[in-house]
Amino acid sequence: MTRMGHSTNSAFAMFDRPASDVRDAFLGFFRSHGHEVVPSAPIIPANDPTLMFTNAGMVPFKDVFTGKERRNFTRATSSQKCIRISGKHNDLENVGVTARHNTFFEMLGNFSFGDYFKEEAIVYAWELLNKVYQIPQDKLVLTVFGGDASLGLPPDDEARAIWKKVTGYGDDRIIDMGMKDNFWSMGETGPCGPCTEIHFFHGDGADLTKFHDEPAPDGRGWTEIWNLVFMQFDRTIVSGTPNLVPLPKPCVDTGSSLERVAAVVQGNSSNYDTDLLRALVDKAAALSEKRHGGTLAPDDVSMRVIADHARTAAFLISEGVYPDRAGREYVLRRVMRRAIRHGHRLGIKKPFLHEVALEVVRLMGGHYPELEQRKASIASVTEQEEVRFRETIERGLKLLDEEIGQMSGRGSRTLSGEVVFKLYDTFGFPRDLTEVIASERELTVDGERFESLLEEQRKRSEGSKVGDAVVDDVWRTALESARTANKEGVRFIGYEREEGVAKIVAIVRFGAVVNEASAGDEVAIVTDETPFYGESGGQAGDRGSIRGADGSFAIGVTDTQKPLAGLIVHFGKVLDGTVRSGAKIELVVDHGARMATRRNHSATHLLHWALRTVLGDSATQKGSLVGPDRLRFDFSHGTAVADEQQRRIEDLVNQKILGNAPVVTEVLSMDAARKKGAMAMFEEKYGDVVRVLTMTNDSVELCGGTHARALGEIGLFKIVSEGGLAAGVRRIEATTGLNALVYMRHVEGLLKTAAKSLKVNSADLPEKLDKILDHERALEKEVADLKRQVAMGGSGSSGGGIEAMIAGARDIPGGRAVSVRAPVADAATLRELADKLRDKLVDAVVLVGAVGAGKVSLVLTVSKSLLDRYKAGELIKRVAEVVGGSGGGRPDMAQAGGTQTDKLDEALATFYQLFG
Repeated sequence: MTRMGHSTNSAFAMFDRPASDVRDAFLGFFRSHGHEVVPSAPIIPANDPTLMFTNAGMVPFKDVFTGKERRNFTRATSSQKCIRISGKHNDLENVGVTARHNTFFEMLGNFSFGDYFKEEAIVYAWELLNKVYQIPQDKLVLTVFGGDASLGLPPDDEARAIWKKVTGYGDDRIIDMGMKDNFWSMGETGPCGPCTEIHFFHGDGADLTKFHDEPAPDGRGWTEIWNLVFMQFDRTIVSGTPNLVPLPKPCVDTGSSLERVAAVVQGNSSNYDTDLLRALVDKAAALSEKRHGGTLAPDDVSMRVIADHARTAAFLISEGVYPDRAGREYVLRRVMRRAIRHGHRLGIKKPFLHEVALEVVRLMGGHYPELEQRKASIASVTEQEEVRFRETIERGLKLLDEEIGQMSGRGSRTLSGEVVFKLYDTFGFPRDLTEVIASERELTVDGERFESLLEEQRKRSEGSKVGDAVVDDVWRTALESARTANKEGVRFIGYEREEGVAKIVAIVRFGAVVNEASAGDEVAIVTDETPFYGESGGQAGDRGSIRGADGSFAIGVTDTQKPLAGLIVHFGKVLDGTVRSGAKIELVVDHGARMATRRNHSATHLLHWALRTVLGDSATQKGSLVGPDRLRFDFSHGTAVADEQQRRIEDLVNQKILGNAPVVTEVLSMDAARKKGAMAMFEEKYGDVVRVLTMTNDSVELCGGTHARALGEIGLFKIVSEGGLAAGVRRIEATTGLNALVYMRHVEGLLKTAAKSLKVNSADLPEKLDKILDHERALEKEVADLKRQVAMGGSGSSGGGIEAMIAGARDIPGGRAVSVRAPVADAATLRELADKLRDKLVDAVVLVGAVGAGKVSLVLTVSKSLLDRYKAGELIKRVAEVVGGSGGGRPDMAQAGGTQTDKLDEALATFYQLFG
């Protein structure tokens, strides 16, 4: 059997250091060559709805490459957290099976934004690989772009010539490749260019004849370790034909997997044998009480899958993504449940994934502090998800086994889309998990039918999509107009004041930039600077008014948005006069609304602190909405917040308010903010300079919103509601200041109205309600008893009613069967009657039906002694068809309903025909 992860490179001197040193050496090398070391951006891309996850090192610099964003450096280097599990970059199916694929990985990269180009990039790469990592030249092969005649693109002879000069290689070690492998583009249009790749040979020697072969499952063979992309063209589409125009300032984007490089320099052919992953594989082995043999045996594959998926889960949860049914959250659920199922097949009987995820925190928390900060959340969310899935996995697997057994009888090798969908919808099995299980048994699935059923479900409910928004070109045009006045775009002056004087730089009407707009027009106004806050960070946009400096026009501003970084847009209606681009204006923010929003925003920071104090550090922000009328705060927590806990939270917040401490805002570098202990939210995009908000030493957070000047301005804080939002996520809505007073008066009014209706004092209302509810429960019990007596044939009959019913029982193979029409349609009563009839007949199949509230109710029970012959769930489906319904249940008891009440007697008669 093939063994994975041989130490195949021991014949030469190695760098032979931990992966953390490999990372540090890369960043240090490029720092020494004038590159800015940029910390990893979040896995959740900021301001890029086209991507579900950051999947390459260049993603955080995408706007820099396209010219929409400017940084204070022209060359950079980073080690970027990446996930490839969706879209065209999806390595999920290869994880654990090959030595080199992972869903989560770190991409080392160096970037030039119009600074250096091909020669410097190639020289840097070669020097790092040879002098720093000490990788022998005879283990490497290079590829360059070989040209494309259909696009009129010649081979990249420039890159080939540079490589030959730098390395001394002949043409046999510099291989031409086509568009698919060695030409990169950002999309259908935009920056693109040829690339050159560096490949390493795992194993003895370096067989050039096998370069085009896929590496063996154990990793031996040629593997790409670094890709250098030369963005030198801008691709446009002219009359349906691609057109490539040279860029005035070509750029460089390189990417190298830390896991693959670590495998090379540590002398391993498998990523899973590096210190990044080996401890996780060993943890999975220890939990399963089995040994990882490094082979392609199913148990070994399962251990590697668990190791990989635990990393992905830990990092996603650390960025506030929790498992759910749509979008990124569903991707996380898929990954976690795949890992859980692999643990199940290894025989791990108890929840285990959280233990492996905590090992991820131990291994990587030093470099990625968010893992340590969210350690409690990582543990609790992974454990809760596993507990939830383990409740259904056995039943789901049983259903799958039953279906596969029936398929064998039919000679089928394809699992129906209906079964795949039921496993997904009822038992929480992601489709790809079912496909894995099916492939293990050499079966296929009807994916087309599954997708059809899934689409039907989506049409019945509002789904969630990632990436269906696009940025309109009109906003890019408006931003360029703003940049003619200020290099960074629209200057926000609203931290200091609520009024300002500015100039209109763009007017948007009917989705187009125009020169003027008249009274009655709905418009979007862009100015060179503004005191209006554009909606971001959960804070609603300001409203107010804009007037011409000469009084010739007026605009009512109803909302303010930030559609692009650096762009603030005022939405409203021209109330009077004609507005022209270039006009000088006066802007006035609605003071009352701004003040109320400031109170609510500052209160969310205090609420965050109070939640962590009462519930623990795992109660971290998942989202927020702050407006003038209310505040909404979503946070991670697995259970409902008890009433006593809510009161404690309110007390803590209001105590801070009464203390009236000043709200201190500082503008610091990101490094200084981290040293100060400021909390950052992963949903937000932060620059190199950030605003740090301090409300006493207990609350220090990064925040770009507007706030109260002192905590006493908040006035009063009151929780309005608390509830579940998604798995592991809760939501609190609250109000402050005068709005809190309005809310409390409203509640007080409701209390007085209820007390008046019941003719008691407000203080006596709870006691009065208890008496009314006790009386109602007594009446309900009396009605239920009467229904039961009617259904059973009347009270005081000593079982006469039951005897009359079973008189119609008929013999069937193995026992007797009876169908009865009951006078009462109460579900509990029908079940009780069916049980009594079954017990009286001993070995029996019993059907009870009734009509009530315009529908048919059916209950069918089977004695345990007959379960090998008859299944209640199967029988009742056939009966229910007669009354236009459906149903199901356990083998011994099933229920159904229908709409055709006039056919109940026919259904009861049909029941006997089921037995031949």
